[in-house]
Amino acid sequence: MNRKRWIILGLLFFATTVNYLDRIVFSVLIPVIRQDLHLNDLQYGYINGAFQAAYTLGFLFMGKFIDRVGTRAGYLVSILWWSVAAALHAVARSGVALGFWRFMLGLGEAGNFPSAIKSVAEWFPKKDRAFATGIFNAGTNVAATIGPPAIVAVAGAFGWRAAFLITAGLGLFWVPLWWYYYERPPQQEEDAGEAVGWLEALRQRPTWGFAVGKFLTDPVWWFYLIWLPPYFYDARHFNLKEIGWALPVIYLAADVGSVGGGWLSGYLMRRGWEVLRARKTAMLAAAACMPVAVTAVFVKSPILAIALVALATSAHQGWSANLFTTASDAFPSNTVASVVGIGASAGGLGGFLFSAIVPGVLITYFGYVPVFILMGVLHPLALVCVHLLMGKPEAYPT
Repeated sequence: MNRKRWIILGLLFFATTVNYLDRIVFSVLIPVIRQDLHLNDLQYGYINGAFQAAYTLGFLFMGKFIDRVGTRAGYLVSILWWSVAAALHAVARSGVALGFWRFMLGLGEAGNFPSAIKSVAEWFPKKDRAFATGIFNAGTNVAATIGPPAIVAVAGAFGWRAAFLITAGLGLFWVPLWWYYYERPPQQEEDAGEAVGWLEALRQRPTWGFAVGKFLTDPVWWFYLIWLPPYFYDARHFNLKEIGWALPVIYLAADVGSVGGGWLSGYLMRRGWEVLRARKTAMLAAAACMPVAVTAVFVKSPILAIALVALATSAHQGWSANLFTTASDAFPSNTVASVVGIGASAGGLGGFLFSAIVPGVLITYFGYVPVFILMGVLHPLALVCVHLLMGKPEAYPT
């Protein structure tokens, strides 16, 4: 069990890395793409909005689909879908075509987190789940760390279209490995619990706590993922090579936050803390960092600005590792993907409104300052909502 458990976690990490590589190609190469296809900031926001809209809708259907057909088949269908959609970005000749393929990419990529969280719920005990989630979720940061310099290098040598084809190929490489290695643990046949439908899940407070937390804080991650390259390029006057080294530094710090945040709640649980109290404490530590990170937009030093943004991405990922795990704390594994789908759909809606649409308008007319301030207050606000909606600690047995 232990050896197989870590093989499964390695595959989740790889898939999550590929998931984010496929989506960041566009934002990393936007300085080149917008010159080739003549895109402005509003069009860039709308194209990202197409992805977010599909991502939001896709979570609802993917979560239910994965609970119905199982993690093995559901995850495979998801990554096949998004890999093909990613590859077809290479044929786009206009902003409209890019928007269409971003929409298709979003539908497929919505299957990643419901599948991965459900896999963790099936293979890991509660005390290890946030740590395991932090590890596979670190794939998002690894993608953002190794991705920009690799993507820039490929685009420089072969053109920006080749970058989409190469990252899509990594997903196709993963498919046979997943099909060969993944199986449902034997004890899950008895321990999976009775499945809960959407309506029943929506009647329960933990679903709303998870969903509101995602709605308010996912936009922060999406803002940094989507808008950092144009911010550095336009406001800080970085060139493409400088962006290529700044982003890896920022997302390497996010790796530390992802794993560290998951470890912290597990450590507290091993010291006798209730599950929910441990999760909330780790989330409090993360939320406290976010207002500090806002000052990145005000400081003159580019190095200090990068360090403050790194603090924000690190804190967010520590928050995310614990928030995701509350779904498997509160619901049986047969229902986890559906609940994650509901909450992640709310997060996608928040991302669509506050990272794809609102920033495009605010940045066009007012600059980056108001957007950075907005991103600094969402985590503390979300923590209050999570605290009120998640219920009492004793409702979450260890």
